[in-house]
Amino acid sequence: MTVISAYTSQEGPFTGIKVYKTEISVTPVHNRISQKAVFLSYSPLVSMSIVVSSLTKLYSRQKAVDNISFEVQPGQIVGFLGPNGAGKSTTMKILTGYIPPTKGMAKVCGYDVTEASMDVRRNIGYLPEHNPLYLDMYVKEYLQFIGSLHGMKGRLLQGRLDEMIERVGLTREQSKKIGSLSKGYRQRVGLAQALIHDPKVLILDEPTTGLDPNQIVEIRQVIKDAGKDKTVVFSTHIMQEVEAICDRVVIINLGKIVADSTLADLRARQANARNVLLVEFEKDIDANILISLPGVLRANPKGNGKYQLITNGQTDVRVALFQLASQRNLTLTGLRQEESTLEKIFQQLTRQPIKEEPGVESEE
Repeated sequence: MTVISAYTSQEGPFTGIKVYKTEISVTPVHNRISQKAVFLSYSPLVSMSIVVSSLTKLYSRQKAVDNISFEVQPGQIVGFLGPNGAGKSTTMKILTGYIPPTKGMAKVCGYDVTEASMDVRRNIGYLPEHNPLYLDMYVKEYLQFIGSLHGMKGRLLQGRLDEMIERVGLTREQSKKIGSLSKGYRQRVGLAQALIHDPKVLILDEPTTGLDPNQIVEIRQVIKDAGKDKTVVFSTHIMQEVEAICDRVVIINLGKIVADSTLADLRARQANARNVLLVEFEKDIDANILISLPGVLRANPKGNGKYQLITNGQTDVRVALFQLASQRNLTLTGLRQEESTLEKIFQQLTRQPIKEEPGVESEE
């Protein structure tokens, strides 16, 4: 006689269900009943898709990743940004179980990347920066092979194959050898293999590399659609891409996180930290005159009567500018607030080595 019973178990911030098989045996002669609990499985009920805590990666004496911490909720699309060599790819490789951390902890879907690497890999789809493909295989053959590695077969595998090929735009290329494809189409194959097993988490390292503008728009939509029921973390150097599809931005510089917030909050924070006015006169004037105005911290000449004014954000400089123009008989032809684009914010946060409390530096 066999009875299946289950109960919940708490493990750190994660709650899971441990399933046991209770084996009951009866000895007829002595009429004795004995039972034994046999552990079958553990299924985590995840509160966060990704949890990174005090993560560090050393290469000899160089810190590629320096004590970083962040969390990603289920269903979020997070842009992971940073200059070359900042630690983006290293962090992604740790999250996927490709390389181990030196210190700290990382969990994906409740599984520790060091202690339960195979469980992590079952729950993620990964497109690395340098897309590794079997160039001698045909597109459909390769995707079928990847699906089979994930334990898929029969109608389920065929259905996912057809869906992925159509979803990433490989219908015409499915019978071609991967080696004959352009770089853009190879990226599509890489994205399809990351999605084929329907993972809970997608980790994409520069997924639109090598795509033309039309292909970029199409792949952006694929990522956005995937984000409806998956957690997506992707790195890119294309800021418009982040602004188009991301819920949140994490910026890393020299191995440390210098920003982690929604796009709206990041812009608001930068706007509060620094107010910039763009002023245009009919002709050039002495920049020192502008610096002397109340509230102006710096005046950067841009040529042809144009100036960038860095203000303290507390004084309304516009009144002083109009008074100056009137008193000196100057023609003021333009005046507007400079918007904080993600590209400018990125440059401000990553241009110089970070400090304990990252600040905003003035433009040269």
